[in-house]
Amino acid sequence: MAEKITAQKGTKDILPAESYRWLHVEDVLRKTVSAYGYKEIRLPTFEATELFARGVGDTTDVVGKEMYTFLDKGGRSITLRPEGTSNTVRALLEHGLLGDAMPLKAYYIQSCFRYEKPQSGRLREFHQLGIEMVGAAGADADVQTIAVGDAVLKNVGIRSVRLEINSIGCPHCRPAYHEALKSYFRTHLDALCDTCKDRLDRNPLRILDCKCPTCAEVAKDAPLMREFLCEECKDHFADVKKGLDNLGIQWVENPTIVRGLDYYTKTVFEFVHTGAGAQGTVCGGGRYDGLIEELGGKPTPAVGFGLGIERLLMVMEAEGAKIPADAVPKIYFCDMGGETRMLAQSLAARLRAKGIWAEHDLMGRGLKAQMKYANKLGAEYTAVIGETELAEGKGKLKRMSDGIETEVAYAELESALF
Repeated sequence: MAEKITAQKGTKDILPAESYRWLHVEDVLRKTVSAYGYKEIRLPTFEATELFARGVGDTTDVVGKEMYTFLDKGGRSITLRPEGTSNTVRALLEHGLLGDAMPLKAYYIQSCFRYEKPQSGRLREFHQLGIEMVGAAGADADVQTIAVGDAVLKNVGIRSVRLEINSIGCPHCRPAYHEALKSYFRTHLDALCDTCKDRLDRNPLRILDCKCPTCAEVAKDAPLMREFLCEECKDHFADVKKGLDNLGIQWVENPTIVRGLDYYTKTVFEFVHTGAGAQGTVCGGGRYDGLIEELGGKPTPAVGFGLGIERLLMVMEAEGAKIPADAVPKIYFCDMGGETRMLAQSLAARLRAKGIWAEHDLMGRGLKAQMKYANKLGAEYTAVIGETELAEGKGKLKRMSDGIETEVAYAELESALF
C-alpha cells in the first residue's frame, strides 16, 4: 500500500461537516460590507516579490521572515500573497481605477500565506476579509472603516470586544519620533534581539512591534508617538474620536499600537477580544496614505482593515454565537428497485430543478437501510415508492420530526413540502 500524503504543517482542511459555518460567516461578511458600498475584488494568489517588499516594508517580520518566496521557471522572484492591501492597490493602479469617482471601495475574502509558527487561530495558510477605501483623506473615512469592522463583529454575534485606537503620525512628524526612538533604544542596545538591532537605524518603529520578550520589555518605556504628532495629525485623530462618539462606538486609546506593516499612517486600530477563550486581535487596520505613491501612483489617501476568519470563528465559538444549522435534504425517496427507482430518480430531479434538495438511493440499499440513511442525513421528509404508489401516482409523505404521514399526489409534491 502506498504511503499516505498528509496536509502540510500550518494548513487545514475545511471538511463538509464544518464548511457550512464558513459559508454562514462569509455570507454575513459580504452582506455587511455591501451595505457600506464595498464591491468584491478577486486577486491572484501570487505576485512579484517586489510588490510586498515595497508595499509591506522590508523591515517588517512579514517580509523579512514570513513570506513564501520562490523563483518560478522563468527565474522571476514570486511570493504567495501574505496580505491583501498591496495587491489590491497594484490592481487598482494597473487597471486605471483610481481615475474613477472617489472614494473607491473594494473588499476581498481570500487565503493568505505566512511562514509563522502554527498556533491556535493562526495558520500558515489563513483566510482573511479585507476592505479598502481609496481616495478619502478625512477622518470620516477612518470612522466609517472602523464602523464596518464594528458592524461585522456584531452581525456575527460577537460582543466581548474592545476597540483600541492610536495615531502613528505622518511623514511630517514621524521623523522626529524616529530620532527619539533611536536615542532611547541605543541606551538599551544590549537587550535588543539581532533583528531589532538591524532595525534600529532603518525603522525603529518596528522595534515596538517585536515579539521578542526582551525587546517588548524595553519597548514598554519607549517614547510615545502622541508626544510628537503634528497639528494636522492631532486634529485628524481628534476628529476620528469625535466621529466614533457620534456613532456610539466605544473606544480606548492605546498609544502602543503600531500594527505590523510599514504602510500605515495616522489612524491605526484593533478590535481585541476580551471574553473567555480565543483572546487577541480579531480585526485590525488603519490609514495608509503613502502606499499608492510607493507603488507608482499619484499621492492618494486610503484606509482599510483585515480580519482573520479562522480567529473570527474561534471567537464566535468562545462566545457561543449562533450559527444556523447545516442544510439537510427536504425529502428522501425510498424505492423498491426497478421502475420504482426510475420514478424516485425523476421526482428528485424535478424537485432539484426548482432548487429543492432531494435525495434517492444510489447504493442499492434495501428499504430498511434506505430509511436509516435518510434519518442519518436528517431528511425532513421521506416518501416510500412501491408498486402501488407507482401505479396510482401518489403516496404517503412522512414528516420525520413527528412521524405524521400525509397522502400526496406526486403531481402536487412541491406544494405539500412547504
